[in-house]
Amino acid sequence: MPKYPPPEELPGEPGRVTLPAGTPVHRVHSSHRDPVAFNPEPAHAFYYGGRFDSTPYEKYGYLYVGFGVGAAVCEVLLRSLPFDGGGDGGTRLLPRAAFERRSLSFLRLATDVDVVPLMSGRDLAAVAQDSWLVHAEGADYPQTRDWGHWIRRRTAPWAQGFVWPSKREPADRVAVLFEDRCETPPLEPTGAPGSTSGPTRANDG
Repeated sequence: MPKYPPPEELPGEPGRVTLPAGTPVHRVHSSHRDPVAFNPEPAHAFYYGGRFDSTPYEKYGYLYVGFGVGAAVCEVLLRSLPFDGGGDGGTRLLPRAAFERRSLSFLRLATDVDVVPLMSGRDLAAVAQDSWLVHAEGADYPQTRDWGHWIRRRTAPWAQGFVWPSKREPADRVAVLFEDRCETPPLEPTGAPGSTSGPTRANDG
């Protein structure tokens, strides 16, 4: 974990990649929220919240998607869930409260979206960071949110989000999109059926 705040200036030129319209994505979200709607609620500046949420100090609507079902599910439901230590081949207990009132939606990008890649060492070095930014556990999220706000400000107005490797599904990617940078709604349903329930035990492997 870095023990320092973001620097005054970027040390390099951040990458810029375009996620093309039509790209399939998946989202685990509160069931009361429309699958394509941004979350308008800022996280607490110092507690709770996600990796790159807005806070009262920098407000914006945000949403997270996974490029595969596994990434979408793991990043939301398993991101800070330890193995139970039962010796049964890699089982983690998923409390019912973790997935009650949540839905899994099958979506696609409705328009091209330009994002800052945080995939490689070079990508991260360009924003004065290393893999901590995208691999940190929940206890460090207040710091990752602060870094995310700093990167947002220094890639305005073009950066509509970030993309990085899923911590819990390393072969896949996840992204966050910012409502204030998207002129048109960036997501649309694919027509595939979603899900509003899930298992109480999550098996890795």
